[in-house]
Amino acid sequence: MSSAKTVFITGVSSGFGRALAQEALSAGHRVVGTVRNREAQQVFEALNTHRAFARQLDVTDVARCNEVINEIEATLGPIDVLVNNAGYGHEGILEESPLEQMRHQFDVNVFGAVTMIKAVLPGMRQRRRGHIINITSMGGFITLPGIAYYCGSKFALEGISETLGKEVKPFGLHVTAVAPGSFRTDWAGRSMIRTPRAIADYDALFDPIRQAREAKSGKQPGDAVKAARAILTIIDSDTPPAHLLLGSDALTLVREKLATLSAEIDAWETLTRSTDG
Repeated sequence: MSSAKTVFITGVSSGFGRALAQEALSAGHRVVGTVRNREAQQVFEALNTHRAFARQLDVTDVARCNEVINEIEATLGPIDVLVNNAGYGHEGILEESPLEQMRHQFDVNVFGAVTMIKAVLPGMRQRRRGHIINITSMGGFITLPGIAYYCGSKFALEGISETLGKEVKPFGLHVTAVAPGSFRTDWAGRSMIRTPRAIADYDALFDPIRQAREAKSGKQPGDAVKAARAILTIIDSDTPPAHLLLGSDALTLVREKLATLSAEIDAWETLTRSTDG
């Protein structure tokens, strides 16, 4: 490790956030993690009495996000790395899923991440150093029936990450979108919000997908600890990537998507070019 950093991670109570926090602490970094209640705060800070700090925070509370970042930088010092990990998955056929569920999905997965970015960015820009890591998903590249709201939120965060990276590059800042495949976390279990089924026409398509996802929960190929170590590798890098896929399934599926997209572009190239003046 080149040097110890202060790493701010949203959502450290379970899954990727907890694994990354633990590995970062083991590597000698100082970690500030966000939690939802006092009990979780005490549990997290018990991981390391000198380098683990927790703050209660809902990323949809804009005023509180700014307050926490300002307080941390005033008391603990500059934040070197922000990891936007807080988020959840919504599962449901689009026609069946209320718009309110889409709004909440975007409030947490997109607006929450951008709120945190806007809170840390002024300090990072002034110091001319910093790394923002947004945990997206292979669902920010590929799609499956039944997770339109989730994929939409992750596609949005991928695009925001890539654009932001170009905006802040002149200041020496880095932005990485980390897109995991299927990992053994709570994403497909208790952390997923599922819309009840209502329209029989979708049964044949979607019921097997939902059943398979529920059956595979906890048995996915990805190891969250190994993912955490991969993220620490890019935190330590002087030239981190703009995008990082995690997991062989993500690699395979995204490559298949890109090949299919390339073939479709080629097939319709004549029509595409026909619109030029």
